[in-house]
Amino acid sequence: MSQMLLEATHITHSFDYTLFTDIDFTLAPSQSAAIVGRSGSGKSTLLHIFSTFMKPNEGKVTLFGDDLYGLSDDAIEALRRYDVGIIFQFHYLFKGMSSMENIKVASMLSGETIEDDILEKLEIKELMNQRIGELSGGQQQRVSIARVLSKKPRIIFADEPTGNLDKETAKLVMDVLLDYIKETGAGLLLVTHDETMAGRCDRAYRLEDKMLKEIT
Repeated sequence: MSQMLLEATHITHSFDYTLFTDIDFTLAPSQSAAIVGRSGSGKSTLLHIFSTFMKPNEGKVTLFGDDLYGLSDDAIEALRRYDVGIIFQFHYLFKGMSSMENIKVASMLSGETIEDDILEKLEIKELMNQRIGELSGGQQQRVSIARVLSKKPRIIFADEPTGNLDKETAKLVMDVLLDYIKETGAGLLLVTHDETMAGRCDRAYRLEDKMLKEIT
C-alpha cells in the first residue's frame, strides 16, 4: 500500500473559542477530498494546519512521512517551494507582470518547466502575454492555478478555488485539478462551500459541531 501523503491525528485548535477538536484525516496518492461547512466553522484554519502554515494547539500532522511541525523552518520552506501547492480564493498575482511572468516565478523557484498542456487545459494559453490587470477575475484565477500546477506539487491544498467563478469555469477548473492528480499521483484537498464541487471528489467531509464527519 502506498504511503499516505497526509496523515493528521487528534487535531484540536482554538482561538478565543474551540474551532474543532480531535480530528483525524488522511489523504492518499491520487486521491481527492473535500471539506464543506458553514462560514466560521474552521475549514480554512484546518487547511492551513494541514498545509504547513499553522501549528495546531494539539495533535500531529505527518506530511510525506515526516512530522510536519517537527521540521526545521528551512525544511518547511522547501516543502512549500517544491512539494506543496496552495490555491487561494484570491489569487495573489503580480499585477504589473504578464501571465507568463507570473507563472515563471513559481517554475523558476521549483526548477520545473512550464508545460503548454496545462495552459491549454485551463484555456489561458492565448493570455500569456497579457498583463494581469487586463484579465477578468476568472482568467486571473486560472493563471494562478497554472502557476501552482507548473511547479508539479505532490499535494494541492485549494481554499475555495471556484468561489468566484461562474459554473462553467468552475467545472473546467475542477476537471483540470482532478486530471492532474490522476496523471501524477498527487493528492487534492479542497475546501469549499459548493457541495456540487465537493461531490466530485473521492471523499467529502462536513466540518460542524467542532467535528469532521465524512459525508456518505
